[in-house]
Amino acid sequence: MKKYHPTIGLEVHAELKTRTKMFCDSPNDPDEMRPNQNVCPVCMAHPGTLPVINREAVRHVLRIGAAIDAELADFTEFDRKSYFYPDIPKGYQISQYEHPLVVRGTLSGVPITRVHLEEDTARSIHAGGKSLVDFNRAGVPLMELVTEPAIHDAESAGNFARELQLLLRTLGASDANLEKGEMRIEANISVAEEGSETLGTKVEVKNLNSFRSVERAIAYEVARQSELLQKGEKVLQETRGWDETKQTSFRQRTKEGSADYRYFPEPDLPKLFISEVPDFSHEALLASLPELPWKRRERYAALGLSKDAIEHIGSDVERATFFDAVLSELENDAAIIMLAANYLVSDVMGWLAKDSTRTFSLAPGSFSKLMRMAHENKVSSRGAKEVLAVLLEKGGDPEGIAKEGGYLQVSDPETLRLSIKEVIKVNEGVAKDYRAGKEAALQYLVGQAMKETKGAGNPTLIRQILIEEIGKN
Repeated sequence: MKKYHPTIGLEVHAELKTRTKMFCDSPNDPDEMRPNQNVCPVCMAHPGTLPVINREAVRHVLRIGAAIDAELADFTEFDRKSYFYPDIPKGYQISQYEHPLVVRGTLSGVPITRVHLEEDTARSIHAGGKSLVDFNRAGVPLMELVTEPAIHDAESAGNFARELQLLLRTLGASDANLEKGEMRIEANISVAEEGSETLGTKVEVKNLNSFRSVERAIAYEVARQSELLQKGEKVLQETRGWDETKQTSFRQRTKEGSADYRYFPEPDLPKLFISEVPDFSHEALLASLPELPWKRRERYAALGLSKDAIEHIGSDVERATFFDAVLSELENDAAIIMLAANYLVSDVMGWLAKDSTRTFSLAPGSFSKLMRMAHENKVSSRGAKEVLAVLLEKGGDPEGIAKEGGYLQVSDPETLRLSIKEVIKVNEGVAKDYRAGKEAALQYLVGQAMKETKGAGNPTLIRQILIEEIGKN
């Protein structure tokens, strides 16, 4: 049986965060639910209207290029792309073809071909035998990033898409929510016989609205194409959709080429010379970048965080921003930092995962104070979890919550000694077992002492005093 090798390239569209649309002053508001509210004569293509380039959208794409160490264009222009669908009333889309803003670059080890800027289409809604069009999205700034065909498995493709989403959010360029359509992924997949120097026939799969769908669709398509070739049949160059329910791809249409789009320079927009804009210089763009995700992960690793903690904290902008605020409060105390990372990953994220309606509103200062209290044994591990639960639900001062709930840990030796003497008196037989060499007996007595102190006793100190008191008899 022949073996086949997949080659994958991704095309990713992301709606950019700007106040207005790409070529007009209609609001760019992805949360507007009323249809056809954010429209104007320009984005509705009324005769005599002229587009104007959104400066902030251009800057977003250039900053993305700077972040992936790409080549930034000095000269660029927009093009008309023939597009005869009801979701673009002009009959063409303003995009970029010959002169994109960004070329080459690398992200997660995957080489990037280009990043260009265009306008989004309207949203078509099919229901009850009718097709309706909502033009709120029409004209929204849309970034398209195209990778080289350099990915060879579904998992790597999914990981690349996740890293791109994280980068876009870190830069503030896009919220990139797949479930809202703010980020859309298409996979170009081909399969060739192992050892072949030429690529197989490319199939594009659309409608991938989750990272899991990206991975599943690629795995399915690799298997489908391999099976066709194994049978001696041909793979057709086509565009296919993805049915998440059936977990299969399906044919939509034969794939268009650039000739079908009949590109030509947009006559209503000026040519752009990037070097003429001072804050679009490469130096200015680099200076504007925040700490990038891979640099943040390197910093967390240097702090001694585990791979699991780095992944869980560093893969989310909100969590990482929160954790960095906590770090500034803890002043590089390694032991407390480890403690804080563990509580954040296990308890805080666990609390959020239990209910999708919960929001992350924990104050960094309150969390940091609680971590210090736990590290200094002012509250037990159990007490810290109880206080944290209140902080997550209501907020407040951790010390006040601990006092009110009786979670403050008792570390006064003489106070504990009185309780421990009573425990030994009641459990003299167990104390004799410990004297006889049974270590488990001591742990039992520690548990009884914790009960006696209603969970407030310092377990380390209790153990130490128990050994002292038992040794006296």
